[in-house]
Amino acid sequence: MRLRQDLHPLTGAYALDAVDGPEREAFEDHLRRCQPCDNEVRGLAETATSLALAVAEPPPASLRTRVMAATAVTRQLPPLPAADAVRQPRRPRPDTASWFPRLATGLVAACLVIAVAFGVVGISAEHRLSALQAQNRAVAAVLSAPDAHIASNRTSRGGTATVVVSHSEATMVVTTSGLPGLPSSKVYQLWLIGPTRTRSAGLLPASSAGRTAPVLASGLQAGDKVGMTVEPAGGTSQPTTKPILVMSLPV
Repeated sequence: MRLRQDLHPLTGAYALDAVDGPEREAFEDHLRRCQPCDNEVRGLAETATSLALAVAEPPPASLRTRVMAATAVTRQLPPLPAADAVRQPRRPRPDTASWFPRLATGLVAACLVIAVAFGVVGISAEHRLSALQAQNRAVAAVLSAPDAHIASNRTSRGGTATVVVSHSEATMVVTTSGLPGLPSSKVYQLWLIGPTRTRSAGLLPASSAGRTAPVLASGLQAGDKVGMTVEPAGGTSQPTTKPILVMSLPV
């Protein structure tokens, strides 16, 4: 196996534990001698952990109530017959024959209630899960890109924005921590500020434990910077307030 000569681009892959064998040993030896790479690996690993925690979502509180309500009116199945009874089946007594259809009907109805409860939640959860999986794959592509670089900067309102950029993917991932809360009528909006035009890079979601979930922005162009403003809820097509952050993208 021929090892690559330039080990610097492996920071993103190493932070995601995607480097092994002799190449991993060579890179770890390189880390002990290269402080910039060591700093970048630490930053990428911390960001990857934050992204993983940011997408965790508990099940709806109402799900347990609905399922328990359904099971409370669901009759249990009768005990299994003994082995000799299986070998010598007997005709059901009239009283057994009369209650069995009602039991089956009750079980079907209860199963439908549970199925609907899980179905309504499941459809919504499935859509959210699909969107999260797609976003996670895109985020992972940025973090593991050979040219992934990370940079952080404080905003004029306090708090820190962290940006991971891959120019080969033409994509960046933005997370924040410690930003002051906003009223419901306002939102933090990200911008790609280019030499000739400014375009929206998305809205920051509400923070959880002081951190915001990752925002993925693609279509990066040469000379772009990332900016952040406070805008009316729902965002705007162009900035309407003075940016609280303008930072160059790491290269």
